[in-house]
Amino acid sequence: MKKIILLGLFTCLTLFTHAGVIQIVEASGWLESAYVKFSLSDDAKSYNVYIKGGQFADYTKIDDQLVRNYGTYGRADVVGLQAGTYTMKVVPVAAGGKELTDQENTTSDLEVRNYSREGFAFMNGCPAPGAYNSDGTLKQGSKVFYVTKNTAKTITTTVKTGSKATNITTCTGIQTIIDAYQKGYDTTPIAFRFIGLVTVDDLDKISSSAEGLQVKGKKADSELNMTFEGIGDDATVRGFGFLVRNAKSVEFRNFGIMRCMDDCISLDTDNSNIWVHHTDQFYGKHGSGDHAKGDGATDVKSDSKYVTVSYNRFWDTGKSNMFGMKSESGPNYISYDHNWFDHSDSRHPRVRTMSVHVWNNYFDNCAKYGVGATSGASVFVENNYFLKTKKPILASLQGTDAQGSGTFSGEDGGMIKSYGNYFDKTISNFKYYTQNNPASTGYDAYETAARDEQVPETEVTKVGGKKYNNFDTNTSLMYPYTPAAAADVPALVTGYYGAGRMNHGDFTYTFKNNVGNDDTDSAYDATLGSMLDNYQSPLVGFFDDDPTGISEVRCKMSDVRKGIYDLQGRKVSESGIRNSEFKKGLYIVNGRKIMWPVFIQ
Repeated sequence: MKKIILLGLFTCLTLFTHAGVIQIVEASGWLESAYVKFSLSDDAKSYNVYIKGGQFADYTKIDDQLVRNYGTYGRADVVGLQAGTYTMKVVPVAAGGKELTDQENTTSDLEVRNYSREGFAFMNGCPAPGAYNSDGTLKQGSKVFYVTKNTAKTITTTVKTGSKATNITTCTGIQTIIDAYQKGYDTTPIAFRFIGLVTVDDLDKISSSAEGLQVKGKKADSELNMTFEGIGDDATVRGFGFLVRNAKSVEFRNFGIMRCMDDCISLDTDNSNIWVHHTDQFYGKHGSGDHAKGDGATDVKSDSKYVTVSYNRFWDTGKSNMFGMKSESGPNYISYDHNWFDHSDSRHPRVRTMSVHVWNNYFDNCAKYGVGATSGASVFVENNYFLKTKKPILASLQGTDAQGSGTFSGEDGGMIKSYGNYFDKTISNFKYYTQNNPASTGYDAYETAARDEQVPETEVTKVGGKKYNNFDTNTSLMYPYTPAAAADVPALVTGYYGAGRMNHGDFTYTFKNNVGNDDTDSAYDATLGSMLDNYQSPLVGFFDDDPTGISEVRCKMSDVRKGIYDLQGRKVSESGIRNSEFKKGLYIVNGRKIMWPVFIQ
């Protein structure tokens, strides 16, 4: 007997409605965004979604691309919102374009908050990196592009590419558009909004064979005003990362990066005012040796400065964050806050030459070490929570790094100031050395009694004689910020407004906390790696059209036999589909063939 197995994520009938008002399944505000999930109507071909509140005095229709089909339900997300209270209204639309207002429904009040804009990225004459204003709204004249697996090659715009008024070039494809900005004549703000899963094969091209998408200015610190953002909780890119060079005013937010070529995000060479936040960063390309988990996650190097890396979740990454190479003259100011190092191994961050403020981060079962300083770096480590982190703080060639088998670096020392941190006492193989209890080889960090206490100039590293530059007490340099107590950091970072994507994304994996000394295990996790390789977004497509190219019907055979064949509830009899076409795995919907993943056993 032949058995038909349908690889589906949902059943067809779960949230379909017939006569009456559609259901609001879930709705919430988040950070400068809000969303609604809703049931699907038998009578609807598509849905119009409206938002009211904040900058919208009356109900205003949102872009059609923000309203998506997830099979058993619909979802709409609105981004670019000011902090405030909003409501969203969902209206089914019939085949002829008529709104079915008798079936519409409205959410309750949704609270929207602002992203935290505390850090060096918002200084140096650039209070709002990227395409958005400081209040969360798009900058005047901004362009918006929705990047899906089917549109990454086809999005089109004009870019000024020369000094004359006639030097206007039509550019098609995401990398082609970005490359045109390298001419240096166009600074129009631009937001690239990723929807669903976008892979390297979906791109028009890549301008960095080592990293993937290249974001490059004409010369050092060229203003680009670009934001790369995800829509909803399932926006993901796989098979590539981002290389940023000569760029000023660039933002990355709310999407996941899986299996990047080298680094997830490499801020390489003469960048400034870059903001990397609320991303999920996973394994890179699987290699050998110390590249089993890929290379880096987010690296900042080659005189990149005024950078904020905040509210990111690093999933078992190996060499997570390297700040500084060997050629920088320094100091290069970096803020590093509210990140969740979820079983990642090392470099949180590893710092050379730069001045880095490391505050309110959650070091969660880090297998090798937390913060490391070398080569004259000045690092202020403040109010962080270290849970089962093997060696929380290391300064090269002194203190813990000079004990036993040492060393994490053979370079000259870097100086670390420490205040208000919490260290899990279950770490039995680590002794934290301060100036009050130094080993014969020196201390890991200079522990202060107050946040604004300076490190005396007489304190220098054991190797290289490097001083701490007290950047954090320089009121003309530092930004205003309000740190939470270290004890509150885990709840803050793992909470609703915490690290990673909205709602912590659609990808879930549980690490083996407290089993077999998992905090000391830095091995490649093959199960996690396989899940990343096989991940698919639950997105089906857009209503009334399918420019995403994601059109697999995910229904049960029993539902098809009942006369239901597509995820909008249309009956087989109404479409004229033949049983023979079903057996071949082909459907005809609005004149399009749709592959159905059917396997015969």
